[in-house]
Amino acid sequence: MRLRVLGCSGGIGTDSYTTAMLLDDDVLIDAGTGVGTLALDDLLKIDHVFVTHAHLDHIAFIPFLVDTTGSLRDRPLIVHALPSTLQCLQAHIFNDHIWPDFSCIPDANRPYMRYEPIAVGKTITLGSRKITPLPADHIVPAVGFQMDSGQSSLVFTGDTTASDALWDVINQITNLRYLIVESAFSDAGQEIAVHSKHFYASLLAKELNKLQHAAEIYITHLRQSEAEVTMREISAGVKHCKLHRLMNNQVFEF
Repeated sequence: MRLRVLGCSGGIGTDSYTTAMLLDDDVLIDAGTGVGTLALDDLLKIDHVFVTHAHLDHIAFIPFLVDTTGSLRDRPLIVHALPSTLQCLQAHIFNDHIWPDFSCIPDANRPYMRYEPIAVGKTITLGSRKITPLPADHIVPAVGFQMDSGQSSLVFTGDTTASDALWDVINQITNLRYLIVESAFSDAGQEIAVHSKHFYASLLAKELNKLQHAAEIYITHLRQSEAEVTMREISAGVKHCKLHRLMNNQVFEF
């Protein structure tokens, strides 16, 4: 499996794009503004979007993706997400007010897009690839994802705060190679991080000490203005592993 980072920033601006990752050629993990960096030929290859949660920085380009490619495809784009996340997309995005309801365009028998509910712990198999939703604790219902090639796994936590349930599952993944975990705030943003159920630096450092594997760890969702200080604060509290900042266009093979 090959994962390319299209966007990993906590905001937008020059060379900053919100969360989106391309798994092989045909699967998106989240669909933030990073999707806009892809060429049309690349967009046409995408058959699946796995969504961690309904916040705009993770779903903003699903409407544009469907609108751009729908008439050029011979099968619907499948959006995989928790039932509550799918309900948000239906009620607040694809509602014929904000954007057309492409789940019934051009008609209900040949839609440009199809919803597929997922559940924590229930693996989706795409050929030889396995994608498993993992528990997360965010201000809205959310999941992370384990991507397992059979040889090794990459885990993306999505947006979350401290969660024993998440670490319990991660520590059971015997072939874990990469862990991508968020820290949306430095310690200066602790108050808003707690309110919004995001990690801040020292809390993430404390949680990373629960990891029982020697995985490579990458930090995502960093804000442009405080990325360096956030990385320093996390690293200061982590005892047993080296941390890396996730970067746009970074590629993981596993």
